[in-house]
Order: sequence, then C-alpha cells, then structure tokens
Amino acid sequence: MSRRGGGPVTVLNVAEKPSVAKSVAGILSRGSFRTREGRSRYNKIFEFDYAINGQPCRMLMTSVIGHLMELEFSDRYRKWHSCDPADLYQAPVMKHVPEDKRDIKKTLEEEARKSDWLVLWLDCDREGENIAFEVVDVCRAVKHNLFIRRAHFSALIDREIHEAVQNLRDPNQLFAEAVDARQEIDLRIGASFTRFQTMLLRDRFAIDSTGEERSRVISYGPCQFPTLGFIVERYWEIQAHEPEEFWTINCSHQSEEGIATFNWMRGHLFDYASAVILYEMCVEEPTATVMNVPHPRERFKYPPYPLNTIELEKRASRYFRLSSEHTMKVAEELYQAGFISYPRTETDAFSSRTDLRAMVEEQTRHPEWGAYAQRLLEPEGGLWRNPGNGGHDDKAHPPIHPTKFSSGESNWSRDHLNVYELVVRHYLACVSQPAVAAETTVEIDISGERFSASGRAILAKNYLEVYRFESWGGSVIPVYEKGQQFIPTSLTLDSAVTRPPPLLCEADLLSCMDKAGIGTDATMHDHIKKLLDRGYATKDANTRFSPTNLGEALVMGYDDMGYELWKPNLRAIMEHDMNEVSVGRKTKAEVLETCLQQMKACFLDARVKKSKLLEAMTIFFERSNNTDEGENQTAGEVVRRCNLCNESDMALRKNRDGNFMVGCMNYPQCRNAVWLPGPTLEASVTTNVCQSCGPGPVYKILFKFRQIGIPPGFEVNHLGCVGGCDGILKQLIDICGTGSRSQARRAPDTVPPNNIRGSNTRQSNVCIHCQQRGHASSNCPSRVSASRNSRPTGTNPRNDESTVSCNTCGTQCVLRTANTEANRGRQFFSCPTQGCSFFAWEDGISNSSGNATTGSNSGGSGRRGNRGRGRGGRGGQSGGRRGSGTSFVSATGEPVSGIRCFSCGDPSHFANACPNRNS
Repeated sequence: MSRRGGGPVTVLNVAEKPSVAKSVAGILSRGSFRTREGRSRYNKIFEFDYAINGQPCRMLMTSVIGHLMELEFSDRYRKWHSCDPADLYQAPVMKHVPEDKRDIKKTLEEEARKSDWLVLWLDCDREGENIAFEVVDVCRAVKHNLFIRRAHFSALIDREIHEAVQNLRDPNQLFAEAVDARQEIDLRIGASFTRFQTMLLRDRFAIDSTGEERSRVISYGPCQFPTLGFIVERYWEIQAHEPEEFWTINCSHQSEEGIATFNWMRGHLFDYASAVILYEMCVEEPTATVMNVPHPRERFKYPPYPLNTIELEKRASRYFRLSSEHTMKVAEELYQAGFISYPRTETDAFSSRTDLRAMVEEQTRHPEWGAYAQRLLEPEGGLWRNPGNGGHDDKAHPPIHPTKFSSGESNWSRDHLNVYELVVRHYLACVSQPAVAAETTVEIDISGERFSASGRAILAKNYLEVYRFESWGGSVIPVYEKGQQFIPTSLTLDSAVTRPPPLLCEADLLSCMDKAGIGTDATMHDHIKKLLDRGYATKDANTRFSPTNLGEALVMGYDDMGYELWKPNLRAIMEHDMNEVSVGRKTKAEVLETCLQQMKACFLDARVKKSKLLEAMTIFFERSNNTDEGENQTAGEVVRRCNLCNESDMALRKNRDGNFMVGCMNYPQCRNAVWLPGPTLEASVTTNVCQSCGPGPVYKILFKFRQIGIPPGFEVNHLGCVGGCDGILKQLIDICGTGSRSQARRAPDTVPPNNIRGSNTRQSNVCIHCQQRGHASSNCPSRVSASRNSRPTGTNPRNDESTVSCNTCGTQCVLRTANTEANRGRQFFSCPTQGCSFFAWEDGISNSSGNATTGSNSGGSGRRGNRGRGRGGRGGQSGGRRGSGTSFVSATGEPVSGIRCFSCGDPSHFANACPNRNS
C-alpha cells in the first residue's frame, strides 16, 4: 500500500516495551532519531525517516508496557458478594483498558489518527500476538482504514531488524484467540474457586499469624494449583517413606597398577539371612576368577541440544542457584541490550539457514573461551559438529544464542555475567564434537557370585573443554586377563537403608511442569513465583520446595473430595486444546464451552463436599474466634458426644494419608481422637446405635478394609463400634496398627477414649486387656499368664500344621501367615470360630512352655520381625561378629571353620565388622 502521488506514508510502529522501541528506532535510523514525549511519561515517541520496500516512510515508534487490556467481569459480577460464584461460569466478560494504562491508550489514539500504516513490533509469541490485537482494536477504533502489518524478529540486532521491516506479514488471529481462550478460562475458574475458598476458610481458621486474616485472599489458579500439587506430592512421598535396611557384598583388589572396586552384580538384598549365607560362601572360598574382559569400548558423551527457555531456567537454577523468575528477568535485560536472542522460545533446533559460524566468530576475542572458539573454526581441527535437533520448534524464534560479543559490561551484575556466559558456552558446546572415552568392564566370580568393575579413560574432552558446567569422570583400573585368579584385598558385607527421594528443586519442578504441559515457556516461572508469593510453598537455600500448611491443606482437601484438581491432567488437556485453537483445528468457542462446562460441574460438586476442605484445614490450623459454634458440625459425620470435654461431638474424619479417625469437633481446644485400623479403605457412620457403649448414642461405623491389609479370617466388611466394645477392631489395631503418625505429631495430647488406642505413641496408651498403663497390650501380664495355662502348642493331626487351643472356646487354631504391609510373612494363630476374637503371634509363643502373646505392631514387625531380630544385632550377632559359643552355618548347613577377617586376620569376626576397618 502506498500513498497516491508517491509521497511518504506515516507509519505508526508499536513495540511491547519502551526499551525495545528505542532499540529498534536506533537500528533503523542508525542512531539519528528525534524524541518527543507521549501522554505517558514512560512511553516516548521516536521519529525518523526510512524506506520500506522502496516506499518512503515517516516512522513514528512508540510502545506499550505488556498487555494494554484486561479481561474482567461486568460491573454486576465484580464484587465478591454480588452473585453466586457458580454464576461466574456464564457471566458476561469484557476487555477494557485499566486506569493505569489510559495514557498509553491516548497516545496510540492520537498517533493513529495521523498515520497511514500500523506496524506491530510486539514479541513474536502467542502472548505478543494477543497484545498486538489489543493495539489494533484501540487504533482501529479511531481510524478504521489503517493498513496493518506485523514485524517478525528474534534478536535486537541490525540484520534481524532490517530483515523484519522489509518482510512484514499479517498478524496471526489464531494465536490471539488461543490466548483469549486461556484468559477467559483462567478468569472464570480462578475467580469462582478463589471466592469459594476464601469465603469458606478465611474467617473459620487462624491462617495468618500477623492477624491479617480478614484481608487475605486464598487464591486458586488453574496452573498454579497443579504446580503446587507436584510439590505436595513429592513431600507426601518423602513423609510416607519407611527406610528398609539392605545388604550388599563389596569387593576390592589392589595391585601394583592400582585398585579396582568390584560391585556385586546382584546389587543388594533386603533379606539379611540370605545375604549372610552368600557372603559366607564367598569368604569360605574367596579366590576370585576373572570371567570376562571385553576389549575397551568407545563411549561418547554428547553435547546438549540448542538452548530453549525451559533449559535456560533449569540450568541457571542448577549451576548458579538462580530462580527461574530472576533468570528470565536477567535474560530479558540481556536481550533488550542486544547481547542474546529472544529468551522466550520452545525451539531447540537451528534452522538450516542460520549462519552458525558467524556467531562463533563473534566470540573469538573473549579472554576465556576465545581460543576454543578459534579452534572450532579451524577445519583441520575437526572440532566442529552441526548441532543436534531437540525436536521442538515453535515456528516463531530460534534457540537462545549470543548475538553480540561482550567480555562484561560495566553495568552488569554477577547474574548478568553468569547468564551471558551460560548462553555463550552452551552455544559453543552444541556446535562441538562429543567427548570420547574408552571403557573397560571386568567381571569376576567368587564362589558363584559375580562382581564387576569398570574403568574409563578420557580420550578427547571436546565440548567438555568449553562447557565447564558438565564433567565426565574417568577412573583407570588394573589390567586383568580372562582366567586370572587373585585373592581380594577386601571382601565385606555392608548394610545401608533405602532413602526417600529429595524435595523437588526448581529444575525438577520445571521439568515436571514441562512434561505435564503446565503453562508455557513464557509463564512457568510466573506460576512458581505466585506459589511463593501467596504462601503456598517455601524454597530453601538449595532451591528445594516444601509446601506450607496452607498449601498442603488445600491439596489434601481437594484430594479427599475425589478430584484431581491438584494433578496436571486437567490443565494439560486445556493447554492442548489451546494449542489446537492456535493452529485452527478447534475454535475458541468450542474450547470455552467444553472446558467451562466440565469445570463448573467440578465446582458445584466441590461446594457440596466442602466439609472435606474444612476437615483438611482442621488438621493444620486452629479455629478462628470468628467461627460460629455451629459451623464445627459441618466438618464430618457425628459418631458420638466427646467423652473427654463433653462440650462437642466427635466426627469421622480422614487425614492426608487416607487414614481414618474419630476426632472431637472442638479441636484444637479438645484434641480427643480415636484412630481407626490402618487397612480401613472406606468408613461411614450409620444410624445403628451401640447398645453397650455410652454415654449418649454411639453410632456404629460401617468399615470396608483392604483385603491385602488384613490377616486371613477377618471379613472385608464390618459394622463396628469405636466405643470400646468391639473386639475385632481391637485385634485389627493390634495387628495392623493405625494411621495416626502425622496427627500424633500435631496433637501430642490426644487422649483415646475407652479401650481404643488414640495413636501409635505407645507410652500414652492404656492396655486394651487390663486398662493399666506401663506395658504394651501384647505384653500384658494377665494375658501372658492365661496363655501359659490355656494355649498349649500342638500339631494338627490332619496335616501336621502347628496349632494352639483357643482359651475362649477351646477350638484348635491353625497357624496362618500375615500378608499385611507391616507384618508380611509373619505367622500367627487366630480362632476360626465366628465371633471369637482370640489371636496370637507364633513367634510370641515359647517352644518350651507354650507362652503366647497377643499381636502387636511394635518390636519385631515388618522385615525385622520376619527375621526375628531386634535392633541390636543381626540374627543374634551384632554387626556380624561371632560371640562365644556361636558359629556360622554355610549354605549346606555345615559349620564354617577356618574363616578369618580379610582386614586383620582375626578369626573372631568378618571384615565388615573389623574394628580396624576405618583405621
């Protein structure tokens, strides 16, 4: 389009930020532009002359500051108490220019009236495209016949900017509509759940220690909440982890050429007895035979793919401990100053048209990596390699790369230096050859057990020379020949325990979000920052995240409702649908209808189940003085009147681990609680009243237990009473324990009513048999005494199974094997007679006198119980040391003799227990 008569046209150019506007004006005018003030003192107007495809132009360059408009509900729905939050899913919404950007709008209107063209220089991503159409709406409102074009660029350098202005395109309406859909979905979902949560919880609980609860907003965000879910899920995984001891055999051999450390090819064993038998076999015949020595194999460590936004954030977090939010702030400043390309990109593959060598040439002057860059350009060096393809291309920007040389600017901070160095070194690495090493693996055999040792010799470091953030350690082992035999220098049986995974660090969290499709490369760091700002999570000095009480309570509440709002699935589907809008496969209207219909149904159901959210909050926070007394009644199904404070009812509740309790609704003033059996899968209060327990009506609970969690002989479904009269519940608690660990930690003064235990803290329990304190139920003197007289062990004449006689009905009780998580493999006796509650662990009955003890979830439970060992030793031996009168038995059952410690030669102990081992 050109003006009639061939005169110059007036072109209004609009950038996304004032600094970008000034940079583009400086490049196009070669530094000779005039400046005048606009309506906004931050957004100046730069004037200069230029020719676009031969057309003389009078250029006016100005800017906005991010989004010009906001999406908001109409006035009738803006106030929190003006409507039902559910109405927000269909309430009218509109875009408007907020008060603080009215001056920018006036500048655009004034300049548009005297312009012929409008050229948009917004960032080349979806968000930038949406801002572009906001600018178009404002300008076309005052001049409808503007000729509108879009400039596409990825770096603020001469070549890119001149090429962009000479190749203007149409703006992408589909990209803008995808952002419109996301904005509307986020507004409706976020506003409805935020109002619901805040009005439900803020006045009921003392959330803020500063006393500002009345003004606190408990916000919900469709991206923010799944991000919080990753943090809470990892935290729960750590809390639920129970360490297990395992054993491994370690072997080393030292020769004149060095030392080789051989690893057991079984890895490790959790069964101590099996590990000892195999270890004894190795010690008895310790000669090692070399079974396999393959020729050294060439191994490669490949350089990273070209750098995109997510990798930049992850690597800056790992290498420099920078937050993703701060990394993007620094990268944006480097981009606006022209030192790196646009930092918000999903692309990790360079176009074949990119001049890769020119970017390397820029860096040859640098004092640290300049020499390496020079070697890259030398054909005879063979160091150059075309970069790999990471498989992602957003069709808007290339990977992040250096655009201008710098050895450090005077106004740069240490973070600017670090981020620039990372971008440059990463680029040089990705155009380099991989590191090369020769690896050798030697396998040996000791008494049928295989061990292996590996050695690595670095042949060529290549990209590792410049990419100082990565390493590839090498270790040389002695030379061995197949069939060679030797005696190991050391052969030890070592123990360790399993460890839980660590808390998520920022790089891990970004990986989880990227994999699940939560947010975009341009928004992920914002979601993480919001979690911290809103008090849902904290970050320590090692950039590892933990949930706060509020964050954990919210996730727990929605999880107990049966929803996965805190899981990434729903948001990932939304993000996928918005991608479909951006490529034209779905319309904005289709996506809005489907998504909002689904989320409104979730919202309505969440309101019905709001008691779950209240229950979760009760675990973490004290009730506020603003709470009405009657509101406590909504937090669970009432079972009975509290028999401790007599001021409130006790209700059935469920904690974050899925364990059930009956707790006083006057918490935290009263912390009375009854924890129910650990295998409880479902529990609901019935209208059946127990005829034995009091005071007041005590309603029975219908239990459904996990089949795998209860011993044989117990029914999966059970109608029981927590008042103290139910023998079956007593037995299940004694055998399987309860789920009270987290609650016991928060409420140490819990008092269990009647005969049911209140927690796993045994010191505070009353014996379920004699009602006395000071001993566990399993060691009750009255029960032990009775068992001595009435429970003789015997043998079932039909199948030679061990039996005991039930002291209640005299029935022979057959030996059974437990399959619970805590006592899997442990054997016990239980009475087969319906209604009889007799139970005894087999290892609690003495072979000599027939003594029996009732089941217990303490002492020798789990793996330790299976082996019949206490904490002090291994099979009666501490640390593998042989005491007086003790002997080891080999795998054949024969006594082992003539065995000596490999470290000091003493026959009284093994090498793993040698007192001189670490000297």
